[in-house]
Amino acid sequence: MEDSIFYITLLLSSLLAVIIIFFVASIIRYHRRYVHLQRERITAEITMLENERKRIATDLHDSLGPLLSSVKLNISSVEVNDARDKQVIAKSGKYIDEIITSMRQISYDLLPNTLERKGLIEAIREFTKHLGYENLLEVNVYAVNDITPNPDKDIHVFRIVQEIIHNTLKHAGATKLDIGFSEDEKELLILIHDNGKGFNVEKAKRDSRGLGLKSLEIRTDIMRGSITIRSAPGEGTHYYIRLPRG
Repeated sequence: MEDSIFYITLLLSSLLAVIIIFFVASIIRYHRRYVHLQRERITAEITMLENERKRIATDLHDSLGPLLSSVKLNISSVEVNDARDKQVIAKSGKYIDEIITSMRQISYDLLPNTLERKGLIEAIREFTKHLGYENLLEVNVYAVNDITPNPDKDIHVFRIVQEIIHNTLKHAGATKLDIGFSEDEKELLILIHDNGKGFNVEKAKRDSRGLGLKSLEIRTDIMRGSITIRSAPGEGTHYYIRLPRG
């Protein structure tokens, strides 16, 4: 009788263990599928966003730019005798020049042409020059070795660095920002450090309502890489980004 109870108990325990294992495995599979679907959705949204940026940048550069230049040329060719009319025409030409300059800056922010023409490092260097904050923040961009072009990932890397530079200017109170790249056959390593006031990383992630830090993690995750942010008040901020090649 005792043997029967023992075997029944053992059988029930084994059955319960199998059910629990199956239940846990189902949860893990569901979670992995959910994460996979989330990654695909976010990737699709960001890809669509980048394509739309490219379309708008192309329209600004190829359509509105030449059109505004033609308008300025036509205005400048108008002959008037009145001094006030000449002054109005001169001011109008100046305003058009300012519009063209602003439009080119917007077009560049949407899609840096240098990224396709000269590669990632030069695109980041050019971006820092376009900012016009050299007197406030010294940005050093360097590469330990040659960085292999990767069109599918380079735009994401550029956006990550772009976001970090904006965050540094806006929040860090830093005077120097170093951006270093290194690559081997397995991965691309990006090390970024500023000498700013630093911050509590976990608190910033928890309390932030914006997409600043979140966008860094999302784009890194899309490329199946990792990003580590280390900072503390008064100690500046370090960003460690690892991205698999291929």
